[in-house]
Amino acid sequence: MTEPQINVGIMSAQEISFSLLDSYQFANQTFDKGNYSAKIINDKIDFNGELHSEVLFEAKDIHNSSFELKNVVIGVNFHWERKENQQFQGHLKLIIENDMITAVNVVALEDYLMSVISSEMSATSSEELLKAHAVISRSWLLAQIEKNKSLDTNNESYQTSFETGSEIVRWWDREDHPNFDVCADDHCQRYQGITKQSTTLVTDVIKETSGQILTFDGAICDARFSKCCGGFTEAFENVWEPTPHPYLIGKADSKNTSFVTPDLTDEDEAVDWIKSSPIVFCNTKDRKILKQVLNDYDQETSDFYRWTVSYSQEELSQLIFKRSGIDYGDILELIPIERGTSGRIISLKIIGTNQVMSIGKELEIRRTLSESHLYSSAFVVETSDEDDDGIPGKFTLHGAGWGHGVGLCQIGAAMMADKGFTYKEILAHYYPNARIEKKY
Repeated sequence: MTEPQINVGIMSAQEISFSLLDSYQFANQTFDKGNYSAKIINDKIDFNGELHSEVLFEAKDIHNSSFELKNVVIGVNFHWERKENQQFQGHLKLIIENDMITAVNVVALEDYLMSVISSEMSATSSEELLKAHAVISRSWLLAQIEKNKSLDTNNESYQTSFETGSEIVRWWDREDHPNFDVCADDHCQRYQGITKQSTTLVTDVIKETSGQILTFDGAICDARFSKCCGGFTEAFENVWEPTPHPYLIGKADSKNTSFVTPDLTDEDEAVDWIKSSPIVFCNTKDRKILKQVLNDYDQETSDFYRWTVSYSQEELSQLIFKRSGIDYGDILELIPIERGTSGRIISLKIIGTNQVMSIGKELEIRRTLSESHLYSSAFVVETSDEDDDGIPGKFTLHGAGWGHGVGLCQIGAAMMADKGFTYKEILAHYYPNARIEKKY
């Protein structure tokens, strides 16, 4: 296998402004360095006075030619969402999607990874942490491409939601972007081009691990990861499709042989776990460690191993209606119906004066209970200030972790690296039963 080129969806808008930082080719013409723009007219891309179905600016050197996109939105729907100009190397493709133009970066996989490692975490992180992340980012990407090819080749239907009159089960995966391999935001992997490609260490790490992937039973591992597992990792099937992966299982974020492993699918044990602060790898407030994993905008909030969010009755009922489109009336109870291996709620019953509904999986719950995304679905609900009709006036959520909790815990992995574990030991901890292979 040779190093593949991948298609990364960067941004969508009615009009896209960009700068070519080197000469590019399109339609047998050379476009020199300079500022350009394209807009949508009558379902076509208007560029250079002509209408096109698709525009592809080809780099003379995919590894060194670059361009800049203006006003790229990062952190979509997160509390730190913002716009910035970003530079990318490789080709620039403009396509039409949903009555807008989408800018797609066609880039060599290893060049893509150099940016991902620096975008997902600090480019000055420890070497072993960066090596581990290079392997899993490469593995996850190739696994998604293989999965998409298989589904397309076999014309398989891929259902990501199930709804009845009393239950909504929904998760998000490949259907969000059928016209490119991955997006550039947290939905896939943060990718901010050469804007974040900043250290010799990152370059060396990518070269040293070039082509290395995780495999299980001959297949590339779907190597998921999240910011902070909250002390216990989650099983893949509790977050996405109900297909267990033996290397994505629930386990304590600890190598302490005397650690007493709780059963966090049990409600009482989950409550005790979330309300306590167990000593595990990701339980840290060490700024040196956190700076390795969290970029500036991530560090705007520091409470994520254990966190608390409170809503008034009015705030919660209006929020749930806004986010779900379902009028529950006044919210009476939020009841965990089922928890996963990490204590994350995978089915939550919302009882209101107008409606009763169970929702899942974890991201559906997080989206429903927050203006952006609740840190995680591993939480305990407390109510207070009931009125004469027994309707709570306040809901307090005590939670654990940041993200879905499946696979590698970035903060936990940073702590492991700081304690002297090698990248192979880190990967063995978070992906038991997997092995490292060199693919190309």
